[in-house]
Amino acid sequence: MPFNHLWATWRSEYVQGIEQMREEDSGSDGITDSGQTLFERILHSGLPDTETYIVRRDSECFVMLNRFPYTAGHSMVLPNRAVAALEDLTAAEQDQLWQLVRDAVVALKVGMACDGVNVGMNLGIVAGGSQADHLHVHVVPRWEGDVNFMTVAGETRVLPLSLDEAWNMIRGAWPRE
Repeated sequence: MPFNHLWATWRSEYVQGIEQMREEDSGSDGITDSGQTLFERILHSGLPDTETYIVRRDSECFVMLNRFPYTAGHSMVLPNRAVAALEDLTAAEQDQLWQLVRDAVVALKVGMACDGVNVGMNLGIVAGGSQADHLHVHVVPRWEGDVNFMTVAGETRVLPLSLDEAWNMIRGAWPRE
């Protein structure tokens, strides 16, 4: 059964921005010339955090919203440096990564009033990692009753908040500044 779509025209700016980034960073064959991962390009783009949806920047790691979320507020915690394997993190990166995961959970619970949170990683392509060259921890808010027929039967996700709204809610509830 094909995946159905609900139109979300507010995302057109994002799609156009990614296409521009690809044109600037890619050759005619579409392969990135910069040598940076997608997440490094976003982190170092020079764009304001309100446009990249980076919620928090720290010395070793950062937090950003997922542009293609499972649900509103779906966040990712990543090292600033492209590291594919968990065991290749430095001690400082590891400490800060897990501190930011904790902070993201707190911010989601406070800012979005979620009932629970899924925290997880897909390490490697075979584990489901679509960006396997730069590890990231998914922090996904969940609400009682949030699983409905649309995802299961209609293969469609309904997102009740825009990325801007979710960014403002999470950023405003961040536990340490």
